[in-house]
Amino acid sequence: MMNNRTQQIIKHLPPGVEGLRLLDVNGEAGAELRQARPELNIRAVPGDARTWDIPPDSADAVVALDYVLNESFLIAALSALRAGGRLIVINQRGEVQEAMGRRLEDADYVRILLEALPNGGVLMRGEKRHDTADTLARIQAIAAQDADRLDLKSFKGRYVHLLIQQTPNKPVWRLQPDEPIRWQALAIRRGEAMALLAFSSLPKAVNFMQPAVLSGHVNDINKVGKFRRDYAAAWTLPVIVNPGPEVLESAEVALVEVDMKTAEAPDE
Repeated sequence: MMNNRTQQIIKHLPPGVEGLRLLDVNGEAGAELRQARPELNIRAVPGDARTWDIPPDSADAVVALDYVLNESFLIAALSALRAGGRLIVINQRGEVQEAMGRRLEDADYVRILLEALPNGGVLMRGEKRHDTADTLARIQAIAAQDADRLDLKSFKGRYVHLLIQQTPNKPVWRLQPDEPIRWQALAIRRGEAMALLAFSSLPKAVNFMQPAVLSGHVNDINKVGKFRRDYAAAWTLPVIVNPGPEVLESAEVALVEVDMKTAEAPDE
């Protein structure tokens, strides 16, 4: 069973990209993380960040356990992180203090989170600032990190994302207690053959959907559903992971019923 620290790390990893590139300071977190998330690309680095030889913008997350923040570490971690990547530090002793947030802020981290842990201790999280204010450009940059046109056998991630039409299209707080909800996922049909269109990450799904909507190929998609890969392997239809936009040019767009109860909680 995962310990509490590992659960917290996984909870706060950047959403989206599968096969996240993670720097594990002093190698403290890697063994547990590999058991829980075998697809993670984990590299141990020494506690003295002045000795790191990490290319800039090459990591999705930097994780440190029971580590005292220092200037050289904050600078090195920020350099190693790609735009939107996260620094996650968990200390089993201590409590949330405003000075912790200011220190991250002064080091140019953004979207800072300080959180008291259930069993004591504190979690600190900060992100590297995005290098563009263009949301679509950000999505495209993250989506480009995942390979295109895979099947489930060659896809190594833990989750797939489906483009969903939910009926009724209401937020949860407006639904009646017993109101039925129907989920239909985007698929393509060529003659009698059908295939579900799935994506390795939320950015990959959004990057596909936006031009598809603008071109008129796709309408009324209002959710992205996240499903475990082992559930997807049991689906009766074949699955195309990370299709290109050309699939919509040569096939008929269809919707396929899926069980929303098998979906995971959405990414943060």
